[in-house]
Amino acid sequence: MADDKKQQAPQAEEPADNGMTLRDKVIEALKTVYDPEIPVDIYELGLIYEINVYPINNVYILMTLTSPSCPAAEVIPDEVQAKVKAIPGVNDVKVEITFDPPYSQEMMSEAAKLQLGFL
Repeated sequence: MADDKKQQAPQAEEPADNGMTLRDKVIEALKTVYDPEIPVDIYELGLIYEINVYPINNVYILMTLTSPSCPAAEVIPDEVQAKVKAIPGVNDVKVEITFDPPYSQEMMSEAAKLQLGFL
Protein backbone atom coordinates (compact mmCIF):
# COMPACT_ATOMS: atom_id res chain seq x y z
CA MET A 1 0.00 0.00 0.00
CA ALA A 2 2.86 2.41 0.69
CA ASP A 3 3.90 1.97 -2.93
CA ASP A 4 0.34 2.79 -4.02
CA LYS A 5 0.55 6.00 -2.04
CA LYS A 6 3.68 7.08 -3.89
CA GLN A 7 2.54 5.98 -7.35
CA GLN A 8 -1.04 7.18 -7.49
CA ALA A 9 -2.59 10.49 -6.62
CA PRO A 10 -5.85 10.43 -4.66
CA GLN A 11 -8.84 10.26 -6.92
CA ALA A 12 -11.39 12.96 -7.53
CA GLU A 13 -14.52 11.10 -6.55
CA GLU A 14 -17.93 11.23 -8.10
CA PRO A 15 -20.74 11.14 -5.54
CA ALA A 16 -22.53 7.80 -5.30
CA ASP A 17 -26.28 7.52 -5.80
CA ASN A 18 -26.94 8.83 -2.28
CA GLY A 19 -24.70 11.85 -2.87
CA MET A 20 -21.88 10.56 -0.66
CA THR A 21 -18.38 9.99 -2.00
CA LEU A 22 -16.31 7.12 -0.70
CA ARG A 23 -14.34 9.68 1.33
CA ASP A 24 -17.62 10.86 2.90
CA LYS A 25 -18.42 7.26 3.83
CA VAL A 26 -14.95 6.86 5.38
CA ILE A 27 -15.55 9.96 7.51
CA GLU A 28 -18.96 8.63 8.51
CA ALA A 29 -17.31 5.34 9.61
CA LEU A 30 -14.58 7.20 11.52
CA LYS A 31 -17.28 9.04 13.46
CA THR A 32 -18.33 5.68 14.94
CA VAL A 33 -14.91 5.05 16.52
CA TYR A 34 -14.36 6.41 20.03
CA ASP A 35 -11.41 6.69 22.36
CA PRO A 36 -12.62 4.54 25.29
CA GLU A 37 -11.70 7.26 27.77
CA ILE A 38 -13.33 10.21 25.95
CA PRO A 39 -17.03 10.40 24.93
CA VAL A 40 -16.25 12.01 21.54
CA ASP A 41 -15.50 10.23 18.26
CA ILE A 42 -11.93 10.24 16.91
CA TYR A 43 -12.83 12.40 13.89
CA GLU A 44 -14.28 15.22 16.00
CA LEU A 45 -11.39 14.84 18.47
CA GLY A 46 -9.05 15.77 15.61
CA LEU A 47 -7.13 12.49 15.65
CA ILE A 48 -7.44 12.08 11.87
CA TYR A 49 -4.74 14.02 10.02
CA GLU A 50 -5.23 12.73 6.48
CA ILE A 51 -7.64 10.60 4.45
CA ASN A 52 -6.75 9.58 0.90
CA VAL A 53 -8.86 7.44 -1.41
CA TYR A 54 -6.91 6.08 -4.37
CA PRO A 55 -8.31 5.11 -7.80
CA ILE A 56 -8.65 1.43 -6.94
CA ASN A 57 -10.58 2.33 -3.76
CA ASN A 58 -7.65 1.77 -1.45
CA VAL A 59 -7.90 4.06 1.57
CA TYR A 60 -4.96 5.57 3.45
CA ILE A 61 -5.54 7.16 6.86
CA LEU A 62 -2.88 9.08 8.77
CA MET A 63 -3.90 9.56 12.36
CA THR A 64 -2.59 10.19 15.83
CA LEU A 65 -3.60 9.26 19.35
CA THR A 66 -4.12 11.54 22.32
CA SER A 67 -0.70 10.50 23.64
CA PRO A 68 2.08 8.04 22.76
CA SER A 69 1.20 6.08 25.90
CA CYS A 70 -2.53 5.95 25.08
CA PRO A 71 -3.94 2.71 26.57
CA ALA A 72 -6.05 2.21 23.43
CA ALA A 73 -3.04 2.50 21.09
CA GLU A 74 -3.52 -0.99 19.71
CA VAL A 75 -7.31 -1.04 19.75
CA ILE A 76 -8.20 2.23 17.97
CA PRO A 77 -6.15 1.74 14.75
CA ASP A 78 -7.48 -1.82 14.39
CA GLU A 79 -11.05 -0.59 14.87
CA VAL A 80 -10.49 2.18 12.30
CA GLN A 81 -9.17 -0.35 9.80
CA ALA A 82 -12.04 -2.78 10.39
CA LYS A 83 -14.79 -0.16 10.14
CA VAL A 84 -13.38 1.44 6.98
CA LYS A 85 -12.72 -1.94 5.35
CA ALA A 86 -16.38 -2.86 6.00
CA ILE A 87 -17.57 0.00 3.74
CA PRO A 88 -18.91 -1.46 0.47
CA GLY A 89 -16.50 -0.68 -2.34
CA VAL A 90 -13.39 -0.26 -0.18
CA ASN A 91 -10.63 -2.49 -1.50
CA ASP A 92 -7.88 -2.12 1.12
CA VAL A 93 -7.13 0.11 4.11
CA LYS A 94 -3.81 1.29 5.52
CA VAL A 95 -3.82 3.10 8.87
CA GLU A 96 -0.63 4.86 9.86
CA ILE A 97 -0.01 6.35 13.31
CA THR A 98 2.10 9.47 13.76
CA PHE A 99 2.87 11.74 16.67
CA ASP A 100 4.14 14.56 14.46
CA PRO A 101 2.61 16.98 15.08
CA PRO A 102 1.74 15.96 18.62
CA TYR A 103 -1.94 15.98 19.50
CA SER A 104 -3.36 19.00 21.29
CA GLN A 105 -6.86 20.10 22.29
CA GLU A 106 -6.76 22.79 19.60
CA MET A 107 -7.23 19.99 17.04
CA MET A 108 -10.75 19.25 18.33
CA SER A 109 -13.77 20.43 16.41
CA GLU A 110 -16.01 23.08 17.98
CA ALA A 111 -18.61 20.35 18.58
CA ALA A 112 -16.09 18.21 20.49
CA LYS A 113 -14.94 21.16 22.59
CA LEU A 114 -18.55 21.99 23.41
CA GLN A 115 -19.38 18.38 24.29
CA LEU A 116 -16.35 18.15 26.60
CA GLY A 117 -17.12 21.49 28.24
CA PHE A 118 -14.13 23.38 26.82
CA LEU A 119 -16.35 26.16 25.42
